[in-house]
Amino acid sequence: MTIKEAQAAVDEWIKTYGVRYFNELTNMALLTEEVGELARIIARTYGEQSFKESDKNRDLGDEMADILWVLICLANQTGVDLTEAFAKNMEKKTQRDKERHWKNEKLK
Repeated sequence: MTIKEAQAAVDEWIKTYGVRYFNELTNMALLTEEVGELARIIARTYGEQSFKESDKNRDLGDEMADILWVLICLANQTGVDLTEAFAKNMEKKTQRDKERHWKNEKLK
């Protein structure tokens, strides 16, 4: 599925099952909540924190997909074409950083 197809699929799901998009502020709060859930799993899986019983059945991919879902909702409701925005962002990063990381002694 392309990003464009994902945006269309989310829009169709919202229209079919979701009644309407939550407002932008609510979706921003939800995005923050979902990022926090991902951070919790990462901290317990790769960091020093131990798992709580309620964390043990969490799925890393599912948490990332939750973030993508809310981000796509925000893009759809604010008129952002994520395919175009991502392509521009990749170009910006490439131009800005094409040599920067290779010169970073910390990465060698």
